[in-house]
Amino acid sequence: MRGSGTASRGGSPMNKVEICGVNTSKLKVLPGEKTMALLDQAKQGDREARDELISGNLRLVLSVIQRFAGRGEMADDLFQVGCVGLIKSIDNFDTSQNVRFSTYAVPMIIGEIRRYLRDNSAIRVSRSVRDTAYKVLQARDKMTAQSQKEPSTDEIAKYLEIPREDVVMALEAILDPVSLFEPLYSDGGDAICVMDQVSDTKNTDEAWLERISLKEAIRHLNDREKHILSLRFFEGKTQMEVATEIGISQAQVSRLEKNAIHQMKKYL
Repeated sequence: MRGSGTASRGGSPMNKVEICGVNTSKLKVLPGEKTMALLDQAKQGDREARDELISGNLRLVLSVIQRFAGRGEMADDLFQVGCVGLIKSIDNFDTSQNVRFSTYAVPMIIGEIRRYLRDNSAIRVSRSVRDTAYKVLQARDKMTAQSQKEPSTDEIAKYLEIPREDVVMALEAILDPVSLFEPLYSDGGDAICVMDQVSDTKNTDEAWLERISLKEAIRHLNDREKHILSLRFFEGKTQMEVATEIGISQAQVSRLEKNAIHQMKKYL
């Protein structure tokens, strides 16, 4: 569902008058009484009433997509996806409930846009994690509306009856990716980027090559020599403790250890 809008990617809907061929400056707003009357007619199969409801609530969609500005998505795409949420809310709204249509429609529109952003994320997340994230976001919105404050991770986990770790993993999985080259600070000179803050001094190319060389060198030892080095340098045991464990003298352990190290140096 692609429109013919002229927004540049990442452009804010706030600064765009025409979206998907719709002049947003001329969007009308339906009064509450008129909306409820049209909803009743639409429920009875009146297509014209349904179409009027859609066109009369496009400003509601526009107000929702303002929240998602700056995510690198075209305003046209977000507007179209928001319209899908609007149509779903019109088709599923229960007129017998004492609830304003906008109160029901806004979460539906937000949910549709969030689902679109998750499914089109640059980082692929498994379907099960995405489903969990969707449930977590729904629960958070519902609990926030009920208590007028955002619930904690533990409260959401208890509400959904799932482990706290699943809630954390789901929320982290749908976070927008950040470029390593995104500037964090600049005092007029060279900017400090994310990469400068998260650089790894331990897992460097040199350390990686050293680990490969060490693994290759150990591969040339016999099983007894490997076992002795493992006990000595990975488990931290003394030569006497190693001798007692494998049933040889301490002198033999020392000799085998020195020989193993000497052999490894040939391949390092």
